[in-house]
Amino acid sequence: MNKTTDFLKYFLPFSIVLFVAQYFAMQFLSDKFVFLYSAWSIYLFNIVATFLVYLFLIFVHKNFANYTGFAFLGASFIRMMAAIVFLIPLIKAHVKNPIVDISTFFIPYFLFLLFETYFTIRLINKG
Repeated sequence: MNKTTDFLKYFLPFSIVLFVAQYFAMQFLSDKFVFLYSAWSIYLFNIVATFLVYLFLIFVHKNFANYTGFAFLGASFIRMMAAIVFLIPLIKAHVKNPIVDISTFFIPYFLFLLFETYFTIRLINKG
């Protein structure tokens, strides 16, 4: 099976379930907290970043199989820098309770990173 198709077969349901759970959790908590970022923007960032990183890793694995792990580390670093750029409005805003907004971003971020790591390990081991 194509590596991208195999990835998407698990990635889409994973993303949808996480998004729906966080969307309804944020709706439920919206009476108590004001969120700077919507669930849509958080998940758009995470889904696009994870998919692009995995496509890059497939490319590296096809052309330079011995460097897939290093490419994963480099892509993860770039993704973390992109996350910081994404969070600049939160950093600059004087939010009363920034922990809530940081949590709503970084919990899905690390879940997507874990998902990406699992598929990267599978990619390296099959190669």
